[in-house]
Amino acid sequence: MPELGQENTFEQCISEMALAGFVGTEIGNKYPKEPHKLKEMLDIRGLSVASAWFSSFLTTKPFSETKEAFIKHRDFLHEMGAKVIVVSEQGNSIQGEMTTPLFSKKPLFTTEDWENVTTGLERLADLAKEKDMSIVYHHHMGTGIQTTEEIDQLMEMTDPQKVFLLFDTGHLVFSGEDPLTIYQKYQSRIKHIHFKDIRQSVANEVRNTPISFLNAVKMGVFTVPGDGMIDFSPIWNAINDSGYKGWIVVEAEQDPALANPFEYAVKARTYIKNTCGL
Repeated sequence: MPELGQENTFEQCISEMALAGFVGTEIGNKYPKEPHKLKEMLDIRGLSVASAWFSSFLTTKPFSETKEAFIKHRDFLHEMGAKVIVVSEQGNSIQGEMTTPLFSKKPLFTTEDWENVTTGLERLADLAKEKDMSIVYHHHMGTGIQTTEEIDQLMEMTDPQKVFLLFDTGHLVFSGEDPLTIYQKYQSRIKHIHFKDIRQSVANEVRNTPISFLNAVKMGVFTVPGDGMIDFSPIWNAINDSGYKGWIVVEAEQDPALANPFEYAVKARTYIKNTCGL
């Protein structure tokens, strides 16, 4: 939703990231599309590019369309020095629909959908490998791969040397999954991490009423680590014990008019330093 935070400039966003003590960023819609310009603006603030979201449509469009867009995305991230590419299947997704109820209208994949998405992801992984990069699949609310069972099926149907997993605390807890169980089960395949928290009261309301994903975000279902219901201590212990090497990206996904981004960035950074020692 570009309208959220449209009053905040790109320069303000990345300057406040650096000021809050972060050293990297994923790429949002405000960011310059020219690698040399973006790199210059990040370098002077001590920031690196961790990754960027890519929407695949392996279940609803010809593979050639996703392939063409993916190569362009891959080459941009490669030039920016990223090592992983965040991929999420958006065929029949309801996450971008303002009025579709999140829980009662969640899409389910058919046998054919599963075949298309898993074989397609492996082909994208081969394209990523050409640049010495990996794809990390983002399980996500409002999509065909959200629940524990769906994550299990994705992992079972794909080559563990090709398709890796993005571990997102907020989406797992919001969906009703156990993030610690997911991490411990798939730690060898997790190559990227998103830390965000959940406001329990908002999540309960969304589960019990016909509210869409985007409206849930606007209502404040997500917040930064340390401000919601998730205890990150056991999660961090599992991550640390596993020897994980990679980015942990902190997300808020809140309306900046309601939750000052810099204030919450500092709150998150302080909490993670105290909890994880990072």
